Amino acid sequence: MLNQGLGSWIHRRRVKSRGKVAIISQGAELTYDDFDRNINALAHSLMNAGISKGDRVAYLGENHPAFLEVFFATTQIGAIFVPLNTRLAAPELHYALEDSGSRILVHAEALSDLASRAAVGIDNLRRVTADGAGSAESVSLSAYRSSNTDFIDAEVNEDDPAIILYTSGTTGHPKGAVLLHSNMTWTTFNALVDYDITSTEINLLIGPMFHVAALGMGAFPVMLKGGTLILEVGFDPARVLHLIEAHRVTMMSGVPTTFQLLCEHPDFAGTDLSSIRTLTCGGSAMPMRVLEAYETRGLAFTGGYGMTETAPGATSLSPRYSRSKIGSAGSSHFFTDVRTVHEDGSEAPTGEIGEILIRGKNVIKEYWNRPEASRDSFIDGDWFRSGDMGYLDEDGFLYIADRLKDMIISGGENIYPAEIEQMIIELEHISGVALIGIPDEKWGEVPWAIVTVMPGATTSLDEVRAHIDGRIARYKMPKNLIIVEEFPRTGSGKIRKADLRKQFAPS
Repeated sequence: MLNQGLGSWIHRRRVKSRGKVAIISQGAELTYDDFDRNINALAHSLMNAGISKGDRVAYLGENHPAFLEVFFATTQIGAIFVPLNTRLAAPELHYALEDSGSRILVHAEALSDLASRAAVGIDNLRRVTADGAGSAESVSLSAYRSSNTDFIDAEVNEDDPAIILYTSGTTGHPKGAVLLHSNMTWTTFNALVDYDITSTEINLLIGPMFHVAALGMGAFPVMLKGGTLILEVGFDPARVLHLIEAHRVTMMSGVPTTFQLLCEHPDFAGTDLSSIRTLTCGGSAMPMRVLEAYETRGLAFTGGYGMTETAPGATSLSPRYSRSKIGSAGSSHFFTDVRTVHEDGSEAPTGEIGEILIRGKNVIKEYWNRPEASRDSFIDGDWFRSGDMGYLDEDGFLYIADRLKDMIISGGENIYPAEIEQMIIELEHISGVALIGIPDEKWGEVPWAIVTVMPGATTSLDEVRAHIDGRIARYKMPKNLIIVEEFPRTGSGKIRKADLRKQFAPS
């Protein structure tokens, strides 16, 4: 077979898993046979529309079989898939579509208005509705799909780009991380080894696949092994508990808020959880009371650390170490290396904080159209600079100490303060601003805006939120605003955000 990339996976898997259920979505089942035929038909449609190797196809929608069908059809012909975060505002989506040069946008019918606003001014962008009947602006996917279901064996190499995934910008606009077929393949291998994924897995996928964690460490490993995915949109604790028992779910991933809401639900105690083998929690630290609630049911968590640029895993913490290495993000994934260095590039000794560097075939090589950012993101050619600070213990387990880039993680979503700060400072009477993450029991962290104002002036949270409303995703909105006389600063004049967090975080 010429296709050595991800686009051949389902066609190869169909032969080994004929008749087996690949996807369950909203009660409907899709076998590997039907899944393969749908992908092949869509690949022919894309080729008939003039899409060829290297072209970009974007997708805007929640978890749905069409998401995976568009992905595998796009990569089957060597084109590049661009998943878009449905929580972004229209200007943010517009930037990603324009920057990537996407030629087709497939979107959920419920997001038609958002898609229309995002596509304004972008020439030659064809729209396809993933579900529903379509509209005057877009054709439905069912009508768009070709009647030809033969597999297209295009020449696709493992080092060809497969995905462009936009990361939140630290200096305004986001960057498109270019994930190669090899990046996602080796991420899958890491998951298979470190999470012991088998062909009998039934993975309840509640995290959105437009995030690389759900896609790269949830969907892909299970599909490669021939397991079953249950695709969920949104999060309803009662429904999730019902699905676990009804389908004998074996694995599930989420953020601490997810697992907290589940164990606090009145149905938790009476739900049969005996089928679960793997629970993975990421995004931020798990509260001890939540950890203990699952331990009383005989369940322990895997955890880890990573980012979009590592597709996404860098480290993993197995359940056997959940107590003895509490607070750790785990050791490096099987096919990945992690180390920490000082500012001058020298190795940080055991227990000493340094910047976290990551190397492996799961790590990106570049950002889309950003040669300078690509070059500056690496040390010694192949060690990726995470921008995060941490230390390694005597056993090689990583502990995250701080975020060099001051990123905030709220409910599993990354928030980069610079983006919001630039908008807030547009208000003439605000003379300075620092966005910081404040611990929150439900979301892990929430953004607070600390501001200084011009003499005699004042401002309010409502004013600031009104100024930026519609320009950024709702989860990035400040949840509180505090006016201070002056900021604590370093000798060079930089705001000491760590001091602000200590000052305003609840004791």
